[in-house]
Order: sequence, then C-alpha cells, then structure tokens
Amino acid sequence: MPVFYYEAIILETIDPFSGKSFTVAALTAAINHLPNAYGNSRPLFSNIKRERVRTIMIEERNGVLTLINSQEPGGEPQQADKTKRKLRSFVIPHFPLEDVILPSAYSGIRGFGTTALMARAQLVADRLQNLKASHDITHEYLRMGAKKGLILDADGSVLYNLFTEFGITKQTVYFDLSNANSNVPQTCRQLKRLMEESLRGEVMRGVTVEVSPEFMDKLISHKSVKEIWAGWQRSEEKIGGDPRERFPLGGLVFKESNAKHYPLTGQPIRFVSEGKGHAYPEGTMSSFFTAVAPADFNETVNTLGQEYYAKIEARKMGRGYDLHSQSNVLPMCARPGVLIEVDMGPKP
Repeated sequence: MPVFYYEAIILETIDPFSGKSFTVAALTAAINHLPNAYGNSRPLFSNIKRERVRTIMIEERNGVLTLINSQEPGGEPQQADKTKRKLRSFVIPHFPLEDVILPSAYSGIRGFGTTALMARAQLVADRLQNLKASHDITHEYLRMGAKKGLILDADGSVLYNLFTEFGITKQTVYFDLSNANSNVPQTCRQLKRLMEESLRGEVMRGVTVEVSPEFMDKLISHKSVKEIWAGWQRSEEKIGGDPRERFPLGGLVFKESNAKHYPLTGQPIRFVSEGKGHAYPEGTMSSFFTAVAPADFNETVNTLGQEYYAKIEARKMGRGYDLHSQSNVLPMCARPGVLIEVDMGPKP
C-alpha cells in the first residue's frame, strides 16, 4: 500500500501597515496636516476650543454666550455672580467616515524610486486626503449655518437654532430693492449701527454680508447704487478681480454666495436662500469659535480634542484594512444677536 507524505507549508504573515507610521497618533497627525479642501469661512472660526468630552456647557449673560472652563476635581471653581444668566449644554456632533484598502491596492506596490514602505504611506495619505475633503465640506456647511444662527445636519435637519436656544429674536433688515426711491447706502449704515449695538462691547474690523445672486443683481442695478458699482467694477476688472466677491458699500462688504450642498437624495440645499443674505462681524476677538472633542478611541479618552482623527485596522480574516476617519466639531457664535438677516424685499 503506497504511503503519502504531506509537507506543511507555513505562510509568513506580514502586516504591511504596522509600525510607527500607521499608529493612531501618526495618522491623526497626518490628516490634520493635509491641505484643507474647503474653508472660506474657516478664518472666522479659527479660534479653536479643545475639549476633553463631547458635551460643552455654554452660559448666556446679557446676550453673550461664554464657555465655562473645566476644572480638575477638587480645584478652585469658577465664581458665580448675581446677574441673570441661562445655562445650556451642547453635544458636539460626531462625523465618522471610512474607506477600505483591499490587498489588491497595495500588493506589490512600490513607487518609482521609492521603497515599498514609502509607497504604502503615500497610498494611505491619498486615501486620507479624500476622507478629509469630505470632512472639510461638512465643516464649512456647519460654519455657514453658524453664521446664520441655524446649524444644520447634512440632511437639512436642524442641529441647533442659536436664536431659540437662548431666546434671542433674530433681527432682519429690509433693503426694499424693488423700490427705486430706497436709499440703499443709508440702509447699509443702519445695519452697521445695529451690528455695533449688538456687539455689546466686542470689537470688530468690519461687517460682511453674504447675499444670494438674486440679491446681488437687485443691489447693483438699484438707482442709488449703479454709479458706485460701475466704478468698483472697473477698478476690480483692471486687476483681474471679480467684483462680486467683494463690493464695499455704506460701510459694509457685500459678497455673492451661490454655494450649495448636494445631499445624496433630494434637492440641493442653498447656503443662502433666494433674495436673502446674512450679515456678521469680521475681526472680532471672541464672537466666533469652534469646539472640538476627542475621538471615541481608547487611545484618545480624556485627551484634548483635535479637528480630525484617523485610524487603520485589519479587516476580518485579514482581507484588507479599514481606514477610519472622524471629526467632532461644533462651530459656534458667542453673540447670536450680531447675526443679522437681510432681505431684498420691503418690510412686511
């Protein structure tokens, strides 16, 4: 009777994404240093408040919202005063997004003139850049909402209405642009005075008004504005600029905004509604900020939050890797009273 011999072949297991280059700390640092794909509103919210938890406590005193400082257990507490104030808690939204790196994506990979490790690092960096772009447009969408006092989720549902949260009445200035006798520069000055009063002691460098294309068209064709616009248009076009991006008038700076959010289902959501606009102060000290919380990783418990996080982990049965990214951010306006809506129509 023949005898059969079987030779056991032991396959060497190599994790191509192990090592210091692919730890949570390294990947998180990498995604935070990648270029931002979107961010017209980013400078306005550049004051980053790094939190250790996803819930922030904000108090309102005389129309001003203030973050309450955290303290170590047993530490000296913040002293209360006897002025009337309201206290609210806000949960910082959680935005996770993942990608999958299959073995075919890194099998035999080696960039020209590079080592295999460098090529794998570049592969991860490219995937992280794509993930970060989605986070960036999400953050910009949140910031656009915060500038209006109405922070929306991607599906258009309301995350926070800053006016109702603190019982503040939204102010609206009507330009009545269909009326040829309207004095538009005077209305601009009235809006700026209203803004200055709403600052309640805060400083500002100027007032920006982001308006819809319909508002801008009505504005620049108005009898009291035509000549001013013509001069500005000539000067801007001489240097190759777009006059719609910045039009100074009556102490304000008007900017046309045609930005839209395209959800997976349904109609596009405009950042600025037709015939509307939103005014806010620029160059303030503390009116705008972004609260960021840590990721829900074991490695990040009780650490100060960062804007972006990334982590890579092997899939079941070793069939590739899950590349996870997340951000936990909440742009806020500490003085919702300065967020003034403008309307191209007459006052009701």
